[in-house]
Amino acid sequence: MAQSPVLSAAAIALNRFGLGARADDPVPAVPGRWLTDQFARFEVRPPNFAALADAGEVVQRYREGQQAIRQMARQTIPAPATTEASAATPASPDLKAARKDFREDVQALYRAGVQARIDSALTTPAPFVERLVHFWSNHFCISADNPPVTAFAAAFERDAIRPHVLGRFADMALAAERHPAMLFYLNQVQSIGPDSPAAVRNPDRKRGLNENLAREIMELHTLGVRSGYTQADVTEFARALTGWSVDGLGAGRSQGDPNTFAFRPRQHEPGTRTILGKTYAQDGEAQGRAALLDFAAATATHIATKLARHFAGDTPPPALVARLADSFTRSDGDLPTVYATLVASPECWITAPTKFKTPWEWTVSALRGLGYPEAGQLQIAALQTQLGQSVWKPGAPAGWDDIAVSWAGPDALLRRVEAAQRLAAPFAGRVDARTLAPKLMPASLDTATAEQIARAESPAGALALMLVAPDFLRR
Repeated sequence: MAQSPVLSAAAIALNRFGLGARADDPVPAVPGRWLTDQFARFEVRPPNFAALADAGEVVQRYREGQQAIRQMARQTIPAPATTEASAATPASPDLKAARKDFREDVQALYRAGVQARIDSALTTPAPFVERLVHFWSNHFCISADNPPVTAFAAAFERDAIRPHVLGRFADMALAAERHPAMLFYLNQVQSIGPDSPAAVRNPDRKRGLNENLAREIMELHTLGVRSGYTQADVTEFARALTGWSVDGLGAGRSQGDPNTFAFRPRQHEPGTRTILGKTYAQDGEAQGRAALLDFAAATATHIATKLARHFAGDTPPPALVARLADSFTRSDGDLPTVYATLVASPECWITAPTKFKTPWEWTVSALRGLGYPEAGQLQIAALQTQLGQSVWKPGAPAGWDDIAVSWAGPDALLRRVEAAQRLAAPFAGRVDARTLAPKLMPASLDTATAEQIARAESPAGALALMLVAPDFLRR
């Protein structure tokens, strides 16, 4: 597949840094300034995100319903004689119905969240910042593969990522790791210190230390792999994090707000912790927080590498990584300062297309380019699943890949061709691809692509062809 040889600076600003041009967007006269000026226009809480149903209420209502049904069953059915018999007892019809209703409720909330995300991407006055929201959401990813996490998925991006995308990295890290979606996803709510008061009181209960959150914070969210920490450091950090949980959920905790973090001192492992050679003698919740904030301050190279890969190519230029890491360190993780360094770096303005769009990026840019004012009846969650990148469901804590080889296979391209035909069909006869394509790729449309569009057999075919042209598949 041929690549467009030269992108203009305006095309790079609109498509590589932004989310894709719109036909009525003015061409940025000073592309770098156009990007940094967006910091003042970003909308932290767009209306569709703000209007989402309360995830905590959905989860709490379900758990209260389950408890009521179980209590009713205990009053009418003799208890099983053994634990094995209890496990083998089939769920009552009421329990099954409650679980089915809950799954439907959280799926509806998930789909509404995905629609809110795409609508924000289509209407935002700050597409560069909106792209950064998606970047950080994938960095601190959760995977909505079970009902509680699914319920909180959209709220995670709205409440933990968006408010901090123009703030300090440490604040975003703290918000993400303490969010109910992350605490459920990485099983932190089940973690109990081996010598905590809760464990000592119930020695036969099968709950113990869970290291998932500690490991992913160190490996994926802050320090990065092969950064020098050991398994002993992970275990010590996991002990420091014991007690981090969700408010208002669990036996006997009907009061409280399930959307918020809670610290449970009876689950916390007592004592001083030593992590990466540093001693943490704080009491309770402050111990894990102190270690996390130390990691956040030491994550410059890890973050710089990922940003460089996202904006300058699958193989991050070492000089750019070093420059971004220095900016991160000198500014104490101030993200707008790091973004400004990114925009000012020549490696990000290379005129050859450096990145192959992921399915999400391609969908957003296609809808923006065609002129969709909002997703409307388009079911974006289903479309992304069809294209191979289900929103907020990467399936692993590492998040979705950010390299071309993961997205440019023949089968993946065929699915984009099919999707392009469906997305373009409503605009046939209303939008002329021959005039639209040069606007979406200002001063950059490849001659071969323009000729193919001009020779298309139909207006709809021309639009679909534009969406799967090499120029449009890359940024």
